[in-house]
Amino acid sequence: MVIERPLLRVRGLGKIHGPACGRCVELTGPEAGTNRCPMCGSVVACADIGFEVYRGETLGVVGESGSGKSTVLQCLYLDQQPTAGSAYLGTFRDGDGDLFRTGLAERRDLRGRLIGMVYQNPRDGLNLQISAGGNIAERLLAVRWRRVDRIRARASEYLEQTEVPLDRMDDLPARFSGGMQQRVQISKALASEPGLVLLDELTTGLDVSVQAGVLDLVRRLQRRSNVAMVVVSHDLGVIRLLAGRTIVMKHGRIVEAGLTDQVLEDPQHPYSQLLVSSVT
Repeated sequence: MVIERPLLRVRGLGKIHGPACGRCVELTGPEAGTNRCPMCGSVVACADIGFEVYRGETLGVVGESGSGKSTVLQCLYLDQQPTAGSAYLGTFRDGDGDLFRTGLAERRDLRGRLIGMVYQNPRDGLNLQISAGGNIAERLLAVRWRRVDRIRARASEYLEQTEVPLDRMDDLPARFSGGMQQRVQISKALASEPGLVLLDELTTGLDVSVQAGVLDLVRRLQRRSNVAMVVVSHDLGVIRLLAGRTIVMKHGRIVEAGLTDQVLEDPQHPYSQLLVSSVT
């Protein structure tokens, strides 16, 4: 029997902001009730984070603001350099190359071709001064697509899949609604057909009716492409809808992990219980 390897493996991921005194991890976390080191004042954004994600799977990461969940995504997308840990992607160096120990050229390839990112604020993921189609072209050019006709066809394909009207393909995203900007950002993230897509607070700031459409869109695209996703959200409804498994974070640590239904219906950690009870 062939045992499937995870697409993504994360081990001991940590990020500390500040000078770090050597006792930061020991003196912070859920039991300490803070992520700020009392000795040196450094902030332990996350520590000892480990998980796996398989092809076609969605992992949810939930926690209150400041829990470190967005930092995890930013480290995986190489927006931030971790202070500890390793991460391995099955489509990079046959799964044996640590993402955090790569050169500039390899990082461009990882961010442009192998990993897609959808930011909480579309302005962080889009160039608002070029057209919707141009944003997708920018990503394809980064992975050495060169034929203009093929690039435009791919841009049209993904904008159509995300229900962005093709007659607005040449419009600037700055003129779009927030929900439409998110759809363009999703198109851009998926256009290079990455195996892994990271989504950070996908629906924050969107009207409820727009949120439902965006979430349904993400589910349909994932089923169609079999892409793996890591979804960060403070909204348990989003996690329940999208994620098969979920980890709960508090003060930079994972306090609970398991099947989403199990975590949300029968939470074991007091903090998970508090999160669930606050929305029921």
